[in-house]
This record gives sequence, structure tokens and C-alpha cells, in this order.
Amino acid sequence: MRKFLRNYLLTFEITNIKQIIITLIIGMPIKERRNRVNFLVEEYLDHTKFINDLLEKNTLDEIQLYLRGTKYNKPIREGILYFKNNKEIFVLEGFLDRLYYENLKEAHPSFKRKTKDIVASFISYLIEVYNLRIIARGIKNSIDKKLLEQFLVKRYFLLDEETLERLFRMEDLEKFYSNIEKYLKGHQGLKTNKIEYKLVRKHFIWSLQNIYQEYFFKKNHLIIDDIDFSTVYKIIELLVKKDKEIKFDIMPNVIRLIHNKYERLEKLHGDL
Repeated sequence: MRKFLRNYLLTFEITNIKQIIITLIIGMPIKERRNRVNFLVEEYLDHTKFINDLLEKNTLDEIQLYLRGTKYNKPIREGILYFKNNKEIFVLEGFLDRLYYENLKEAHPSFKRKTKDIVASFISYLIEVYNLRIIARGIKNSIDKKLLEQFLVKRYFLLDEETLERLFRMEDLEKFYSNIEKYLKGHQGLKTNKIEYKLVRKHFIWSLQNIYQEYFFKKNHLIIDDIDFSTVYKIIELLVKKDKEIKFDIMPNVIRLIHNKYERLEKLHGDL
């Protein structure tokens, strides 16, 4: 379980790295940049010195050099290069996010079969929501499909490989939304659990997460009488709650700050 939790918490370290880089780009003073970092997660990961040293870097080249010997080397190298040439951070975010989900896939907790299944199911749901978010952003911002494909992670929850591939090939955002709804409408698991499948276009990713979360918890609540399963279930429930607090309360404020400085980032993020 410890390995899974460490791998899961890397999402918040990656968020820290994104914020450090973005706030450096927009010229934010070091004190304000430091206030935007979640040091608690770095303490848990025993990475406090790592993140403090990263904060001290004054240029993108210094950051790239500092991270050269870490797991973040390739995402940072490719992302910074793309930013320098195009003044867009989509590739930087995309490669960092892909690294996180690929890393999460490798977490194989040594639980009994039932509890291993619920963790695998949780990881699959997170990855599928991520894939759909990336595809939607790619369509909205006309990202080259060959580039976009590099960010996808192969793992399926409600969808299957063929359906995800079909959604990936779409060029129209409304058609993309409608096809997801059509597929979810026909999903037997959602029908059985009486889960509303409608997507809120303006807040696509949040409404999609709600559908996936509701289905995940209803599906797995059926066997919560198992003690080990119940323990893992409650841990995941807590992770989801805390994840919502961080992403919905903290990150929107950071994004609004960035939007005031870079109109291009407004286009990249939108309401996704």
C-alpha cells in the first residue's frame, strides 16, 4: 500500500513542479512562488530538499539541468524546448502528466485479490478520465494528433480500446462530447447503478469525473463487507476527497493568475 500511496502522491509533486516552472516564467517573486508549493506532500515523499533546491533555480535552463538525473528529465527537457519554440506549456504539462500515470500503473500492491482489484480499478478510472481530458484539450486547441498521441496512457475503465481510438480521431468537440454521452448512455453498469450520464459542456472534466467517481464507488460499495477491501475503499475515498480540495480550490486560483499574464494559456486551459 505504501508504494501505491507514494506513486499516487507524485501527482502533487508534479503539480509543484508545474507551478515552480510556470511562476518562474511569469516572473513571480520567489516568496510568492514558495507560497504556492505544497510542502506537506514533499515531506511525506522525503523530497523537501529536492523541491527547495528546485525553487532556487532562476532560469528554465537551470531547472532543466537540475532535473537531468531524475525521472523528470525527459518531460522537462521536451516541455521546455517546446515552450521556448512555441510559447506554450501544453507539451510540458502533457509529458509530466503522462509520466505520473505511467508511474501509477506500475504500482502493484501485494494485497489479496479483491483489494488488488479495487486499486487496479481506481487507477484505470483515473487514467481513462485523464485520456479523455487530454483528447478534449487537443481537439479544442487543434493539437497535432501525432503529438497528442504521445500523451495517452493505455488503460481502460468504462471505455474499450476501439472506442477510445474513435474518440481520439475526432476533430469536432461537440461531436466528441456527444459520442461519450452516447456510449455512457448504453453502458450497463451506469444503468444498473442509476448514474446520470449527461456531461456539462462548460465544465467537462469535472462532470466526467463525477460520473466516473460515482460509478467507481457504487460498484465497489457492494462488497465493502470485506475488512481488507473496506480499508482500501476508505483510503481511496479519502484520496479522492483531498484531491478535490487541492484541484478545485487551489489550482483554479493559480490558473486565474496565469491567465492574467498569458492569454495563450487561457486558450490552452479553457474550462477543461
